[in-house]
Amino acid sequence: MQVLVTGASGFAGGRLVRHLVEAGQTVRGLVREASRAKLGDLAAVMEVADGDLADPASLSRACADVEVVYHIAATYRQAGQPDSAYQAVNVDGTRHLLDAAGAAGVRRVVHCSTGGVHGHIEHPPANEDAPIAPGDIYQETKLEGERLARAFGEQGSVEVVVARPTGIYGPGDTRLLKLFRGIARGTLPMIGDGQVFYHLNYVDDLAEGFRLCGEVPAAAGRTYLLGGAEYTTLSELVALVADVLGVAPPRWRLPVWPVWLAAACCEFLCVPLRIEPPLYRRRIAFYTKSRAFDISRARRELGYAPRVDLRTGIERTAAWYREQSLLA
Repeated sequence: MQVLVTGASGFAGGRLVRHLVEAGQTVRGLVREASRAKLGDLAAVMEVADGDLADPASLSRACADVEVVYHIAATYRQAGQPDSAYQAVNVDGTRHLLDAAGAAGVRRVVHCSTGGVHGHIEHPPANEDAPIAPGDIYQETKLEGERLARAFGEQGSVEVVVARPTGIYGPGDTRLLKLFRGIARGTLPMIGDGQVFYHLNYVDDLAEGFRLCGEVPAAAGRTYLLGGAEYTTLSELVALVADVLGVAPPRWRLPVWPVWLAAACCEFLCVPLRIEPPLYRRRIAFYTKSRAFDISRARRELGYAPRVDLRTGIERTAAWYREQSLLA
């Protein structure tokens, strides 16, 4: 089966490419010219389709003779990035891709959204029908893209499956690097009581979840939360990382609101100058918002079964950080 993966040069997209190739699929990866250097040996296992979500003609070429499209590409949070950049990729780019897929006769599109569209989970764990409450421009535009995809699928020409991953991690990713490095150096403060929930998903398990979304017939028209088998409190997660790193967990705690106000001031001063703030409100939200999800629908309907337990995943991630000399 010929499939297309957008975001093939990224962390989750690149791992999905390898996973699909290992499963016997013929993979084409959509890659922007500026991202070609990131491919490494991926270029040897897939067909590289030069293109951009902002270029409908390139998407038409990429979708030719494709049965399933895995839409993983997105613009993630980045300091100083205008709201229009998120809109251009996460919404307009999704629309362009859906149009190209429909015109090319693609059978199914798997649209990668985010569990973050649910915002703070008041009554964990949340399932797919829990309230929607995006908390920032990234989550807002991912939700808008998800709704576009679902509406497109309801037109009947292309099957659409929406995947909402929880926090993605594993070797090759640096989104949790600040957490690991802060714990390793003994500089990570605990803000608040640490009793909010956090739900991670090892990247290999996520790749399998994406594959199932693309292949299970009954998944058409459905939405799935894809997370790890377990979630923990933030304090438990920090203690686990500290144990794996062989250091003591943080002992000092800071109250939330003074730190939040300091972060707001940092953003006010730094963002207009496109300077990465040393502290920002979204980082404080990491300590104050619960994210714990019920993945039973994916288990039941897809046969989704995460295999990498949290400790093993943390150990593998820490080992990669050490190999890359990122914790010093």
